[in-house]
Amino acid sequence: MKKIICILLILIPATLFNSCSEFLEENPVDRYVVSNVYTDESGAVASVTSIYNGLYSLYERLMFLVFDLPVDDEKNGRGMPNQYLQNLEYMRYTPNNTFVRNFWRDSYAGIFRANNALEQIPNIEMDETLKTRLMNEAKFLRALYYFNLVRAFGDVPLPLSTAVDETVTGRMPLADVYAQIISDLNDAKALPKSYSGSDLGRATSGAASVLLGYVYVTMKNWSAAVTELGAVVNNEGSYGYGLWDDVKDNYRVATENGKECIFAVQFDSPPSNGNGDMQLSGPKYALQAAYKTQQIPGRNQMNEADIPIEELYAQFSDKDQRKFVYFSKEFTSPIDPTIYKVDLPIYTKAWDENEFNAPNSAVNMFVLRYVDALLLYAEALNESGDPAAAYPHLQRVRSRAYHDDPDGILTGEKTKENLTEWIRRERWMELVHEGKRWFDLVRWGILKERMFEHAENESQFTESFEAAQKLQIKENYKDAMILMPIPQTELDANQLLVQNPGWE
Repeated sequence: MKKIICILLILIPATLFNSCSEFLEENPVDRYVVSNVYTDESGAVASVTSIYNGLYSLYERLMFLVFDLPVDDEKNGRGMPNQYLQNLEYMRYTPNNTFVRNFWRDSYAGIFRANNALEQIPNIEMDETLKTRLMNEAKFLRALYYFNLVRAFGDVPLPLSTAVDETVTGRMPLADVYAQIISDLNDAKALPKSYSGSDLGRATSGAASVLLGYVYVTMKNWSAAVTELGAVVNNEGSYGYGLWDDVKDNYRVATENGKECIFAVQFDSPPSNGNGDMQLSGPKYALQAAYKTQQIPGRNQMNEADIPIEELYAQFSDKDQRKFVYFSKEFTSPIDPTIYKVDLPIYTKAWDENEFNAPNSAVNMFVLRYVDALLLYAEALNESGDPAAAYPHLQRVRSRAYHDDPDGILTGEKTKENLTEWIRRERWMELVHEGKRWFDLVRWGILKERMFEHAENESQFTESFEAAQKLQIKENYKDAMILMPIPQTELDANQLLVQNPGWE
């Protein structure tokens, strides 16, 4: 699919692929405008590919800025003196935060493209099997966009067409939004189990089932979650799923779409979309202190903007292979033999060893990995009252991380309470820098507790000024933060919207 997106980016009218913020800044600003009409099979494919394209801005950075930065996963590096991001890190954000606004707008831009495709494709004369598949892909993607929105904001507008009276509406009840997500994903379960060639990376039936299981976990519908996730996990071979022995294979271009990939945003080198996470996370100022340079020779344009929380990094044992895949303190140059060492951990999930120019990384961003399915299934089993059944799936994740070293074996009674603690810890460690931490803390009902702990713990790792800022999290926190604020620009543009309680 990397190739097909690259081709379509060239062939489709440029107006379709404006940045999402530009897409929503047309006049009038309170509604979407249909600018492309599709009349043949290639147009139908293009309309659905445009929905995938909307994921780039979200999963290249916005997901972890909005949902990892305000919690105990990530912090701003010296390369990001942005006040809106500082406000997210220290829980000072407001309805005027530009990154929360962009997340809302980019998500609804993707939904609009999905609605546009679902309206137009039925009227196109084309292969019926392909038509059905494309419509189910559009439904999967619409469900993903809505799932992110409803978890972030609670009740949200639920446009299902491009008609103006649907795009400018008030907020719909949570139950209605989830019902639509479930309906779309049930339809998407008819998608193929796998693809090949240029279609590699498109949504599959397995992705629909796992995402639906994730929805049920979020809704605390444990029996439905066990059924949905179990249907995949207990038949993983038929889906081609499994865990790599080497976790690094998830982040190698040659293997990233392999057995652990359920669904990922497909990045590639120019003229396609490069993954800028390598640029934003890569070392810069830490190099200056040690080597009097801000760039590793042959590694250009790194900015050290998004870096891990020290408290998080400290959780990893040296026997845990994830520590040296998800982070690094040592970097090689492609043009000299020097190993450049820095004194702070750097995220390296998007690190492309073959790329000289950091913004052009071809490493994908995961939306769902199979390890996520295993941990969600373990959680659903445990919450259903069967911790003994949950344990093997959790231990399988640990055993891969530790290469079967005895230190990786979870010890203690397999009670529901212990399994809960173990599962939560593994989700934190396994899914770092994937935009899921805030969602987890909120659905577990421990956001406030964890952030107060984090403020105290992280202050011990940092210099006095940053320590004081971290401790202020306890003063800045408010109970309303279990939901994100509706962006003020959206409230101003749509008088039918109302703000979340506590953010007025």
